Amino acid sequence: MLLFGIIAVVVLVFIGVIVVIARQGGGQSDAISDRLTQFTERQLTLEEMELQQPFSQRVVMPMMRSVLGVLGKMSPQASADRVRQNLQQAGNPGNLTPIMFSGIRLALAAILLVVFGIVTFTSAEMPVMQKLMYTALGCGVGYMLPGIWLGQEIKKRKHNIQKALPDALDLLTISVEAGLAFDSAMQRVAEKWDNELSREFKKVLTDVRLGRARRDALRDMVARCSVDDVQTFIAAVIQAEQLGVSISKILRVQSDQMRIRRRQRAEEKAHQAPVKMLFPMVFLIFPALFVVILGPAVPKLYESFGGL
Repeated sequence: MLLFGIIAVVVLVFIGVIVVIARQGGGQSDAISDRLTQFTERQLTLEEMELQQPFSQRVVMPMMRSVLGVLGKMSPQASADRVRQNLQQAGNPGNLTPIMFSGIRLALAAILLVVFGIVTFTSAEMPVMQKLMYTALGCGVGYMLPGIWLGQEIKKRKHNIQKALPDALDLLTISVEAGLAFDSAMQRVAEKWDNELSREFKKVLTDVRLGRARRDALRDMVARCSVDDVQTFIAAVIQAEQLGVSISKILRVQSDQMRIRRRQRAEEKAHQAPVKMLFPMVFLIFPALFVVILGPAVPKLYESFGGL
């Protein structure tokens, strides 16, 4: 019995050693195969890489862009520069071009024209002129909705830039005072956050690296942002660069001023709060209080006046 026990232990140990060696050999073969595939894997062609993309990106989106481009060319081109400027101030949502935005306007106007026309002309009896008026109203609403949406995007982006500017100026000031150049300080801000202002700094740095003068790149940033605080800051930086003034002192002054302005805006909104709360109180809260307080007295007043 002891002999059989020793043999069984030896067999189990032998099997365990074989399993460990097999696993190690398999791991080494997997690692070797992975290394070989890095050098022997065939590079995909442009057609194969394009076919790997989803159907919506390969077919649907290019088709929609081409249709919007055709419709946009049918729209008047007098306001193309203004539309381009508005799209830049909104951050180019969806990489829209002025022609595509005009195409969206015309497409939405045509869709709502058809929808309102079908609804009004198949509804209950009403004068023909009224039906035409409702149909034209739907067409006008469809044409105006993209402009309203773009205006809201511009307003939201300006608010985000204005909100992020004081903290960005603080970091710029600290970086420049620590010995970094102004471009390196902007790179630090661009790496620190991911917001609208940091993306604008990235665009400025990209333009400078492509050979554009820094003052011209900063002026383009002012045009894209269209924020008064950014315009003041960029004007001070350009003036300091032209006059040879220390950029750290300019940044310190601008940082203090931006914080004062942010505190003043917060105080202004705090003073506006009671006025904004007045309308909900008058039209929603006070009627409910009057009903609760004076409600039980209404039947008695009615009986007394009825008795008179």
